[in-house]
Amino acid sequence: METVKQAIKYGIVGISNTLITMVVIWVMMKLFGCREGLSNITGYIAGILNSFVWNKQWTFKSSSSGWGKSAYRFAVAFVICYLLQYGLVMLLNKHLTIDHYYNHLIGMAFYTVINFIMNKFYTFKS
Repeated sequence: METVKQAIKYGIVGISNTLITMVVIWVMMKLFGCREGLSNITGYIAGILNSFVWNKQWTFKSSSSGWGKSAYRFAVAFVICYLLQYGLVMLLNKHLTIDHYYNHLIGMAFYTVINFIMNKFYTFKS
């Protein structure tokens, strides 16, 4: 039951992260003409800051490790999940003929699942 509650909270935090991330990616790609890689990483950095604070304090209520240790583990989990999702986006860009912007949405859904698992069992484990 606790995992279900955490998943729901993680989903709520994730919605805010997704909105922040996608707005930043869209603004950078569509308004400023930035490359996909720069737009993608900048969007994820904006979302990740929001995610760390809310997931540590609210979703997983992690107090077993300090902010520094949690931040380090969160960064490790982020890098692993980010590289996996970005690889998927590049693969989709190569093989699908839809606007590349939509491939980022697919990549974000993939990222969300693997990041929840890593945060629950690695980053914020009690």
